[in-house]
Amino acid sequence: MPAIFLFPHAVADDEIDELGHVSNLAYLKWMQEAAVAHSTAQGWPLERYLHTGGGWVARSHWIEYLRPAFVDEQIVVQTWVANFKKITSLRKYRILRPADRTVLAVARTDWAYIGLKNRVPRRIPPELAESFEVVPEEREPGDDDFPDGLA
Repeated sequence: MPAIFLFPHAVADDEIDELGHVSNLAYLKWMQEAAVAHSTAQGWPLERYLHTGGGWVARSHWIEYLRPAFVDEQIVVQTWVANFKKITSLRKYRILRPADRTVLAVARTDWAYIGLKNRVPRRIPPELAESFEVVPEEREPGDDDFPDGLA
């Protein structure tokens, strides 16, 4: 599985705000969906988290909106794990419109790993961290880096 996960999505009518473009909340929803899909692809679906008694909660989100997206456009969320610390992990994202090779937004989420019963932070299990390849900053995709075959 590649270190940088691709999550394709078609922009729906209900993701458009009163200004006629994609709502800010839709970008956050796409980030969440991409993170969950990446985790599942790496062998960590919801059921495995429930079985192990741990899970992720967001500590903070940061999004920089660069260009608007509109209904019926095909977008792709690129996401990757930037680091694992004792109880936290930084995940980064690029939201792309392949049709014109445009970066729509860049973002990151700081996640904390918690026990599901007591909601207290706990150490990230080694088998969880080992399931993901950490992408160092020098290997992150740049503005001109677009995955092949998306347009």
